[in-house]
Amino acid sequence: MRLYSWNVNGIRAVIKKELFYSFIEEHKPDVLCLQEIKANEEQVDIELPGYELNWNSADRKGYSGTAIFSKIKVKDFIRNIPTDIEEEFGLHDDPYGNPNTEGRVSLGDYGDFYIVTVYTPNSKGDLSRLPLREKKWDPAFLAYMDRLQQEKPVYFSGDLNVAHTEIDLARPKENVGKHGFTNEERAGFDKMLETGFHDTFRKFHEGDGHYSWWTHWGKARDRNVGWRIDYWLAGSDVVETVEDANIHADVMGSDHCPVSCIIKT
Repeated sequence: MRLYSWNVNGIRAVIKKELFYSFIEEHKPDVLCLQEIKANEEQVDIELPGYELNWNSADRKGYSGTAIFSKIKVKDFIRNIPTDIEEEFGLHDDPYGNPNTEGRVSLGDYGDFYIVTVYTPNSKGDLSRLPLREKKWDPAFLAYMDRLQQEKPVYFSGDLNVAHTEIDLARPKENVGKHGFTNEERAGFDKMLETGFHDTFRKFHEGDGHYSWWTHWGKARDRNVGWRIDYWLAGSDVVETVEDANIHADVMGSDHCPVSCIIKT
């Protein structure tokens, strides 16, 4: 089964650029998780025969949002972090608004396992949303993933808005302490691994130079001055089902590129 994840930075834009369908035709994902769709379902003119389309749009129009497009029928599609976890970690108590109303988490129940996608809040250039990341969002999302893996195996993907280690960005020394590479955000990723999830890409690839996001400035993508902030993680009970994992830097249309893993089912 081919699992893909892509922050499209606006699904209407990537379709308008005529790059979305060519990606589908070439890669043929069985499950495609999308982040930052920036649209409601009724706003998108899309034709994907053979796919079931499940949307989770933000309350605020044109902002955030996730979706799961799947060739395999889902038993259930669940939006957002459960209310009890939202309340436990105080997600609603954030100056920018409740991130759990921004369509950031989508879950597909495939019977034998869950597939989840997430668009993690950016901690902002001034780090004003770092307290949310460290104290609320990251632990709340992980609590949700841990709860799920007590029920059945979990694969989760998305834009986690953090480069985990120094080899996951082109210029680590210049970015230490900046958003996306703070100690707090990196520790949040460490806790995912400690909870039993595995970074599937690192199962097959070592070293630097592997990035999934590039700024629009200074021809960063042409020069591969990027960050690896998009991931597929698999629970310990299913990590051995992952047969390959890749970053598809040649796929254009967004400032992010798709990332994938292939699982044996």
